[in-house]
Amino acid sequence: MSVVPVRSADLIGAITANVYILLIITMCTARLLGRPQLGHWLGLISMSVVIPLIYLFFAARSTNRPAIYFVWLGLMIAFQFVELILDYIFELDFRSVRWAVIAYVMLFFGATGGMVGLAAQAGRWWVWVTGFTFLIMAALAFIQRAKTGL
Repeated sequence: MSVVPVRSADLIGAITANVYILLIITMCTARLLGRPQLGHWLGLISMSVVIPLIYLFFAARSTNRPAIYFVWLGLMIAFQFVELILDYIFELDFRSVRWAVIAYVMLFFGATGGMVGLAAQAGRWWVWVTGFTFLIMAALAFIQRAKTGL
């Protein structure tokens, strides 16, 4: 028997995915508006997404979730760990190293794409909403990178 009903877990995943993507949209917008410190704090706040994701990971172990579900969760948890280490603990200037940026961006989009998959478990409406916000986030992330270098 599942610790949390599957439908509740699906809604937790969908809401978590959308809150995270909206935080990233807000962070990119803050950076584009010349407020990098606000973007920094929004990035730190966005790491709280790991709390419901770890919960979902352990709750899903007692259900018949497909392996890809665990990959989606694992990618975002891994990305948050990498983000914490690079940006907030060691404060490394890795964004000026081409290979590091490429690896970081690949992990970021793999993780956020997985969040769309996670939200899709809650139904078609969540696919549309999360997919749409994901596309806005992706466009802003590239625009923000081109304009600010962050």
